[in-house]
Amino acid sequence: MSTPFLLLLTAGSIATLLVLIMGLKMQAFVALLLVSMGVAIIGGIPLPEVAALIQEGMGSTLGYIAIIIGLGTMIGEILQVSGGAQRIANTLLRVGGEAKAPWALCAIGLIVAIPVFFEVALILFIPLVYNLARRTGKSLLCYGIPLVAGIAVAHAFIPPTPGPVAVALLLGADLGWVIFIGLIAGIPAAVVAGVVWGKFIGTRIHADVPEHIVEEMDKRAQSERPLPSSGLVLTIILVPLVLILLNTATRVWLPDEHPFVQFMAFAGHPFTALLAAALLAFYFLGTRLGFSRTEIQQVATRSMEPVGMIILLTGAGGVFGRVLINTGVGEALVSAMTATKLPIVVFAFLVATVVRVSQGSATVAMVTAAGLVAPIIQMGDYSAPLIACVVIATACGATVLSHVNDSGFWLVKEFMGLTERQTLASWTIMETIVGVVGLAMVCLISLFV
Repeated sequence: MSTPFLLLLTAGSIATLLVLIMGLKMQAFVALLLVSMGVAIIGGIPLPEVAALIQEGMGSTLGYIAIIIGLGTMIGEILQVSGGAQRIANTLLRVGGEAKAPWALCAIGLIVAIPVFFEVALILFIPLVYNLARRTGKSLLCYGIPLVAGIAVAHAFIPPTPGPVAVALLLGADLGWVIFIGLIAGIPAAVVAGVVWGKFIGTRIHADVPEHIVEEMDKRAQSERPLPSSGLVLTIILVPLVLILLNTATRVWLPDEHPFVQFMAFAGHPFTALLAAALLAFYFLGTRLGFSRTEIQQVATRSMEPVGMIILLTGAGGVFGRVLINTGVGEALVSAMTATKLPIVVFAFLVATVVRVSQGSATVAMVTAAGLVAPIIQMGDYSAPLIACVVIATACGATVLSHVNDSGFWLVKEFMGLTERQTLASWTIMETIVGVVGLAMVCLISLFV
């Protein structure tokens, strides 16, 4: 098929996907499958082979990502239930003091949200923002924006959160490189969007603590169990990240046949690293703190409830990407990108941004953009660090310009007692700063890899 036809087919598939999700309110998982099937048929895949292609795309994706998301979610849940997240927050605030509270809150969001979902991290730590705002008389935004900036960066840039893991899988990126580049790009983005922007907007929009939320928070039952030490909690969070990074580093520094490289290929694989962290969490944050085996099992089981749709959605994104590759869209996209002379990182950012602004969900934007960029990656000769840069660029595009079609927009609005206009002026700009600063860092890194 001709390149113009394949490009038109790609554009039409994205437009159809947005109409189904936004206009007809179709569930994103069903919409992705339906559009993938339509593209396969129109793209010339024989009818008897369409179902097998969909199964192949789904199976190859979920065989990897379901394990990572499952284990990562269990670690996050036990971290929350045991009070480990609260301990990290208390320690950072105590060490930093009130003057450094915005920096501490940014760090809290960045550290704790690595294994914890955005919504959970926000609910966990918004009481700290309320207490500081009450004590100092400053706007909630002075403390709330640094917190949500740190959470947003961890949620979008740093595995094992689902978004970057899904994109890394679809693009064939090494998770160690993704973590490394995600941290390099994410920390400056969190500081500029959180601490710097939070201080600026906090002096221009004064938001008081919503009384009804304070009453709800005051009713929350306090656990009688002792909190774990901050060093222990931080160790458990860092174990999988360090093991994965070591796996990547040893393959760069040592020959493939070296015994330590062989060992780290096992110990530093995301499956092994996250399983080790989960077992450590179950024992040190569960059994050692007085949780029974039944309670630990209930915590692990409960953690799985909210991730089913994320796993399915990611699998559907894998189907979409596989269909695009098999219909020959990859070569067409390579031709189009070559004609525009856009760097691959900028191309990935722009595709993710268009989908993000159109339908709201960062996860859908990341998965859809990765499906479109994957054929280009497979057709080209890109280094592992550069592919990781593309992953983070995609995450940056899926972060910017959060507005009324994004659930995060409404969560922040309600918890901080803001109007829609104030949320646009604070949260939306903060998310955009995260994405733009992150992209700038990625573009800079890509020049050297």
